[in-house]
Amino acid sequence: MGYQHNTTASNLRRNSQRTLTIGLLLDDVANPFMSALHRAIEQVAHHHNTLVFAVSSDQEAAREDELVRAMAARRVDGLIVVPNSAGAAGLQQFQRLHRPAVCVDRPAVIPNLDNVLADNRSGARTAVHHLADYGHRRIAFLGDRATIWTADERYLGYVEALALEGLTLEPQLVRRNLPSIAAAEQATLELLNAEVPPSALFTAQNLVTLGALRALQRRGLQQQVALVGFDDFLLADLLSPPITVIAQNPTAMGKAAAERLFARLDDTTLAPQQIILPTQLLIRGSGEIQV
Repeated sequence: MGYQHNTTASNLRRNSQRTLTIGLLLDDVANPFMSALHRAIEQVAHHHNTLVFAVSSDQEAAREDELVRAMAARRVDGLIVVPNSAGAAGLQQFQRLHRPAVCVDRPAVIPNLDNVLADNRSGARTAVHHLADYGHRRIAFLGDRATIWTADERYLGYVEALALEGLTLEPQLVRRNLPSIAAAEQATLELLNAEVPPSALFTAQNLVTLGALRALQRRGLQQQVALVGFDDFLLADLLSPPITVIAQNPTAMGKAAAERLFARLDDTTLAPQQIILPTQLLIRGSGEIQV
């Protein structure tokens, strides 16, 4: 017989004060954004007398499926996952066990799951519009792997904003599929070394931003080339110039995902819900360098 997690069973467990367990599947627990998600989820779980077991998928679909199956075998009461766009088998199996799962940061690749997301595309448009307001017409894009939903959404926001500003999309100013700080640094150096370099950079992920900053500092251009990054990061406001960012709220995202999971543990009949949280432009200096 499959492991049924219905409302009655959930209430019995809560009434008996049994410690619940939930699994948390992240890309990489070392990434500052993922760490903030983790912490927020833990805080909500603690309030619900629940233990959290966190693991990293390393953005690999096969590993994600393996880890979800392992958590199912260990009878976790629920699951919060940052899903891989290519992974589905493990989540489908977990769903068949009638245990609740919530996807955070990226939407589920299978139907009937809850999603807690940031408004990535709108945030990217805001970044480009901001740079254009300071006179920039050659705005480069540097982003994470194109297969990642958030990375693609931010690229689409960049493309949309260029069109709205009447700017031409120049493929030579686009660098995608940058999986590391080192790769982002090298891509930025290539852009800066071009015959006609960009006057501004939109870096669409926190580690990509760090790589771009290294390149700008190596060339001594951090006060000349404007930069807006997506995702805030520690000490960004203490650099010279301080880094203007499109900030997500990983704490709010983690809290919303956890609360949604506990709502489902109490009532498995809830209809799937998509929660979209706004981003915020934090103006600090790097994005306000004029042409």
